[in-house]
Amino acid sequence: MSIPALANTQFPDYSGSAKSGSAAARQDSTKTQQTGASAQLSDEQLAQVQKLKTRDREVRAHEQAHLSAAGGLATGGAHFQYVTGPDGVRYATGGDVGIDTSEVSGNPQATLAKADTIRRAALAPAQPSGQDLSVAGQASAMAAKARAELLKSQQAPNSGQHLNVRA
Repeated sequence: MSIPALANTQFPDYSGSAKSGSAAARQDSTKTQQTGASAQLSDEQLAQVQKLKTRDREVRAHEQAHLSAAGGLATGGAHFQYVTGPDGVRYATGGDVGIDTSEVSGNPQATLAKADTIRRAALAPAQPSGQDLSVAGQASAMAAKARAELLKSQQAPNSGQHLNVRA
């Protein structure tokens, strides 16, 4: 799942290539390298760093909202796409969280509960992305199917449970 704010903004990667990685393996951009490099940056580069810091915070908050709402359905931590700013620090500019979206085989009640959790996780961020809305729609369809299966099982004749005593 990704976030829409600044999604189409192209951030130059001052290291030469964009990086991806997990939350555990990433260099935390909040720990700025204090090498005096910021004093040597132009006003344009300083503005770029501010945009990158803002984007980084938005991306991390967005993905954390998914993780918090997904609970045990998250298939791992958040994964981020990075660029290196003119200050030499890596900033997250995109991200995703894997969520188990499979049905619970043979258990429409559990599938319904799971679909509701998936939908809540997809819509958890303040500004859900197009991908988030798509996942929420798929979860709603999964819930509707589970409800139909529950209704069908409740309406099915229960042979052998009723005895006709009138003869």
